[in-house]
Amino acid sequence: MQNGVNDISGIYEVLERRFSLPRNEGTDKICSLPEAVRKHVRPGMALHFGQNGARWPAAAVFEVARQFWGTKPDFTLVGISMNVVQSVLVHGGLVKKLVTTYCGDPYNTPAPNGVYQRVYLDGSVEIENWTILTLPLRLKAAAMGVAYTTTNSIIGSSMEEENSEKGLFKVVEDPFGSDRKVGLMPALYPDLSFVHGWAADRYGNTLILSPSAENTFGAMASRNGVIVTAEKIVDTEYIRKNAHLMALPGDYVRCVCEAPFGAHPSGMVNIGLPDFDGYAEDYDFVDGGRMASKDPESFERWVREWVLGCEDHQAYLRKLGADRILYLKGKSHADAWRYDLSVISEEIAAGSYTALEMALVATGREIKKRIKAGNLRTILAGAGIANLGTWLAYYDLKAEGYDVELMAEVGLYGYNPRPLDPAVFNQRNFFTCKALTDTHTLMGIYMSGANNRCLGVLGFGQIDKKGNINTTKIPGKTYIAGSGGANDIASNVREIVAVGTQDKRRFLDRVSYVTSPGERVRTLVSDLGIYEKLPGEDEFTLTAYFPAGRFSSVEENVRHIKENCGWDLKVARNPAGIKPPAGEELIMLRLFDPRRHFLGEPAS
Repeated sequence: MQNGVNDISGIYEVLERRFSLPRNEGTDKICSLPEAVRKHVRPGMALHFGQNGARWPAAAVFEVARQFWGTKPDFTLVGISMNVVQSVLVHGGLVKKLVTTYCGDPYNTPAPNGVYQRVYLDGSVEIENWTILTLPLRLKAAAMGVAYTTTNSIIGSSMEEENSEKGLFKVVEDPFGSDRKVGLMPALYPDLSFVHGWAADRYGNTLILSPSAENTFGAMASRNGVIVTAEKIVDTEYIRKNAHLMALPGDYVRCVCEAPFGAHPSGMVNIGLPDFDGYAEDYDFVDGGRMASKDPESFERWVREWVLGCEDHQAYLRKLGADRILYLKGKSHADAWRYDLSVISEEIAAGSYTALEMALVATGREIKKRIKAGNLRTILAGAGIANLGTWLAYYDLKAEGYDVELMAEVGLYGYNPRPLDPAVFNQRNFFTCKALTDTHTLMGIYMSGANNRCLGVLGFGQIDKKGNINTTKIPGKTYIAGSGGANDIASNVREIVAVGTQDKRRFLDRVSYVTSPGERVRTLVSDLGIYEKLPGEDEFTLTAYFPAGRFSSVEENVRHIKENCGWDLKVARNPAGIKPPAGEELIMLRLFDPRRHFLGEPAS
């Protein structure tokens, strides 16, 4: 045969040479984390710290701090939440602007962080406020190469006003004639992204497990690509075997850096990738940083101990120590809660109930009532005490055979809350989910889509007579935390139950900043009573009260409630006295929070 192959062995040689899959594929982009930051991070950049699988790419954040400390690079930080990890950069004077949805810390309870409060008051850092759904949607639009995207969130809130003034938000009539208003937001392009994954090959193909929160769209939108840190660098053959978990193609990646425990103090859940050991979030570490943040000098010492005092990530791990690392690995197991028995005591069943415990039991009862009345099928509760009342209602509804599912904003669907840890994002809950997805799917469709039948449950910093909620800031006085997913819930679910403690600082005639519009807030539960919007009314009416032992009549109870309300309160003709908690209601509530992080001091 002329100009061809006349030997079958030649055909086999071509087959083998051309079609065999190489064990490793692509340009080798592996380097150390210090080298990656040195090569690719420049002053003035908008740095996006992705939250997908891991809450924070903490090793990368700390390395940026080490290399730029003592300079003024004027970074813009982009991310769905800014916590104690990112506050290191803010404290160091490295940041001029935050584009985010939440500035605070999650453990042991969701709370403000002193660093963000100080820069808000002195005006040294601009805080651009979004929500946990709208910010990822802006990043997704950029990744898709479209100029803008749409939303039902933010409309009617103070964020609409703020971002409209900056040319970042517009409310328009639906051009296709539905008579609905639509929010428009421009695409958001970071300059450089950081992502922490479970594994990556040398080219940067990265495995990320659900729940994936914002997903990797921000990374794929970044103008200068992504620096990937990974628990382990693997060969491409391993990536192919787990292709269903490959969430970030190497085409977008500039550098790959091996950084075991690189998410700490956040954790990594290994559902779907049993070759790796997960590790739990380090509540004590986060809480220690949050407490230190209250005072600039204390936080400076904390930063010098945990960040600047560690030459690199390996030194940081040595400082953490083997015992702490092994403890966090053990705590991440699905059944670890069964061995956390030291917190269980006779006090869980003994003793009288507090006003807050009564409020949370009443919240659970109201949730059950609203779920059944509206034929609703899903519940999405904000972090904090809102979860505890929700969890009570959930287990009661399930016991009655009612089909209802719990959801959480980072991508948890159908979870069964485990006892002994009140944090909604505690990893023990992840293992009980019927689906693990991302914020786009969970918040954008399951919660707010065309066929949603979702009840929202929200806590609040402040609330007014029309149900408008403020969890963001008291202008000119303090920064609280931000929206997170609260505005998305308030803007999209069928209806809302709000819960919180009551005094005149919290119950206002009109809140000074509207994080979450109150139109869908139909029921309000405080530690003094229950308020409802009666048919045809947009203000709350007191319909039930918690009888206080020191008062001898309904009139005295109502007078006390009015004295702790910042508006001229409407009262039903015959407000009902609320029945005290039944024994099992109280036991369940205390089993959710045996350390009383949310429940507070027990009754004396």
